[in-house]
Amino acid sequence: MALKGKKILLGKVGLDGHDAGAKVMVLALRDAGAEVIYTGLRKSPEFIARTAIDEDVDAVGLSLLSGAHMELVGETMRQLSQLGRPEIKIFVGGTIPGKDRQALLDMGVRGVFTAEMKLADVLDHIDRELS
Repeated sequence: MALKGKKILLGKVGLDGHDAGAKVMVLALRDAGAEVIYTGLRKSPEFIARTAIDEDVDAVGLSLLSGAHMELVGETMRQLSQLGRPEIKIFVGGTIPGKDRQALLDMGVRGVFTAEMKLADVLDHIDRELS
């Protein structure tokens, strides 16, 4: 897998306090060879963007369960752009209604993942996007 040598930040934006899925992804990405930075719960889009830039990551994964995914992803992307790094790839996982998945992709998100997906398929998608 090409994830070896890749640096990925995983974060929980907003007020959602559940991070079991994010922690599963942290371990899966690490096991696939990526260097993973997990920022923890309840971070702002600005904090995520600044940390992503400070850590010089290849991608940001946002775990969202609160229903505020459109606003929080959009604001994270705006912050990355304002800070001069709009090219950092964004992936989104969590509770994302089907009607919003295409809208997120249209915003520039590189992958939208849900609990129904196989972990191997998620990792393969991320691997392809970062290769």
